[in-house]
Parts: sequence; C-alpha cells; structure tokens
Amino acid sequence: MVSSWRVQQAAREVRAGAVIAYPTEAVWGLGCDPWDAEAVYRLLAIKARPVEKGLILIADNIRQFDFLFEDFPELWIDRMASTWPGPNTWLVPHQGLLPDWITGGRDTVALRVSDHPLVRELCALTGPLVSTSANPTGRPAARSRLRIEQYFHDQLDLVLGGSLGGRRNPSVIRDLVTAEVVRAG
Repeated sequence: MVSSWRVQQAAREVRAGAVIAYPTEAVWGLGCDPWDAEAVYRLLAIKARPVEKGLILIADNIRQFDFLFEDFPELWIDRMASTWPGPNTWLVPHQGLLPDWITGGRDTVALRVSDHPLVRELCALTGPLVSTSANPTGRPAARSRLRIEQYFHDQLDLVLGGSLGGRRNPSVIRDLVTAEVVRAG
C-alpha cells in the first residue's frame, strides 16, 4: 500500500508525540501513540476522560496485536479473526503487557482492527493507535470536521481529513473469553 503524503505526515506527527483526530467507520476519533504516556495523558485531558475508563487500541491487521496473543487458545484467535477487519471490539486479557494508561488498571484491553481505509493506512505506518471518540466526555461524538474544531479548537496537533465510513453506530464490544456482548453496536 502506498501511503498518501497526508497520512505519512500524520504518522510522523504521531511518532513525535502528537494527539490527532481522524475519521473512523462511524464517528471521528482521537488518537495517539499508545506507548507515549505523555501523549495519552494529554489526549485524556483534552477529552476530560478519566484514565480508569481505559482506551481502545486500533490496528491495520490482527498481526499488529500478536505481542498480546502468544499464549492465547486458537479459539480466541479465530473468534477475533472472524470479525476483523470490521466494527467489532474485543476485550482481551493483556497479561500485564500494556500500561495502566491504556488499560485503566483493568485485566483486559479493548482491541479493534478497523476496516476504514484511512485508519488502516495510518496504522500500517504507526502500528496500533489509541482510538477514542472525538468528543469531550458527556458530549455527542463528532461526526464532522466542523464539530472537531468546535470541540477542540487548537488543542489537537493535527486533523487528518477524510470521510467517515458508512456506519451510524460505534463498534460492538465483546468479551473475548466469554464472547458475551458488553456493548451493542
């Protein structure tokens, strides 16, 4: 895949510690490098989101999460792989391999392989990204670039322009171990 110059710029910004906005399947998202604590805490402050809620990690493909799956039963891998890429987020045991600023101190982490072309292109360059809806806590998720500007003014380092996917609702969230739906999509 040949990346566009704007996605390459966004990837450089993310690697340098930026907090960015980008379109996803249903709503605009905010993201940053999950391994950069300063960027994650800045994103949480911009959103007014408590760290204890945890964050979703998105990726271009399931292999970007392989570091978490080493000891997983084949059933779990198959369960995730059968729903990705797509609007399915799985709560996955992280086995202490991720920091609390991502997991919120929980034993699981929320993972999704996006089917949005721009998100996939970006994650192909950066690896997994933090992904959370672009809205201050308690407000509706942004569905337009104008709403991003209204919510966040000059707080973001970059807004990666593009179109939302065709979905109206956020992804369904399921528990990987039990396969139970935690949040309907």
